[in-house]
Amino acid sequence: MSAPALPALAAATPDDSGASGGAGREPATRLRHELRAVHGLVHRDLLRLWAQPTHTALMLLQPVLYLFILGGGLAALIPGSSLGVGYQTYLFPGMLMMTVQTPAVMVGIRLITDRQSGYLRELLMAPVSRPTLLLGSCAGGTIVSTVQGAVLLGLAGVVGLPYDPLLLALLLAGMILTSFTITSLSLALAVSLDRPEVFHVLLGLVMMPLLFLSGGFFPLENLPGWAHTLAAANPLAYGVDLLRRCIALRVPDQAATAGIEWAGRQPPLLLEGTLLLAAGTMALLWAAHRFSRPE
Repeated sequence: MSAPALPALAAATPDDSGASGGAGREPATRLRHELRAVHGLVHRDLLRLWAQPTHTALMLLQPVLYLFILGGGLAALIPGSSLGVGYQTYLFPGMLMMTVQTPAVMVGIRLITDRQSGYLRELLMAPVSRPTLLLGSCAGGTIVSTVQGAVLLGLAGVVGLPYDPLLLALLLAGMILTSFTITSLSLALAVSLDRPEVFHVLLGLVMMPLLFLSGGFFPLENLPGWAHTLAAANPLAYGVDLLRRCIALRVPDQAATAGIEWAGRQPPLLLEGTLLLAAGTMALLWAAHRFSRPE
C-alpha cells in the first residue's frame, strides 16, 4: 500500500515554478511542493491503516487484554486506597501509552525496510528535500498512532472515567504529543541503522524496561532510588504522567498518583508537555540532519 504516495510526490515537479511567471513566486511554489509530499506520505500511511484492519485489531488487542485481564485480576489484590483510584482506572493511561507506542515505533522499522526494498530510493528521486520526506513519515506515524489510541479511548467509561468532552480532548492532545515524540525518536534511531533485525533487537532490550519504568503499571514511588533516576529520563514516563494528570484535572475525586519527581517534587504539567515536545523536536531535527547526508 505504499504506491499511492508516489503520484502525489511525482506531481511536485519544478515545472510549476516556471509557469508561475517569475522567481518571486518560486518560494511559494516550492513550499506547495513540499506540503504536497508530506500529504502524500501521510495519505500512504492512512491507506495502509485502512487496508489492514486485522493488523490494526491485533495491535489493539494487547493493551485491551492487559486492561481487562491483568487489570481485572490485580484489581482484587491492589486496594484502591493505595492508588487513589481503582487499578483499571490507574492502568488506563499506561494502556493508552502502549497503544500509541507500537505504531509509532513501526515508523522506524518501515524506514529501514523501505531503504532495503528500494522504495526509499524512489522517494528520494522526488523533487523535494530529504527532511520533508522524513517529516511526512513522522506526521503519518503520529496520526496513525493517535487514531489507534483514540479507539482505545472509547473504553474510558468501562474503566470508570466519564465521557467528558474536555477530558477526552485533553487525553487526545496528550496522545498526539506522545505519539510525535516516540515517532521522532524511532526515526532518529532508524536513520542510524541499516538492518531491521538490529532495530528489533534494540527494541526488545529497551522498550519493555521503558514501559515498566513509565509508571503505567505501578506507581514510580514504589521503585528504588536508582529507578527514579532512570524514570526521570524516560520519555514514556512523562507521557503516562501527562495523561494521568489530565485525568486528575477533570475528575478531582480520582487523585493522580505521584509520577515523575524532581528532588521530591512533581514538575508542572505544562513543563512536562514542553519537555516531551522539545525531545521530539530535537530528535526529529537530528534525524533530518542525519537523513540529509548522501548515502
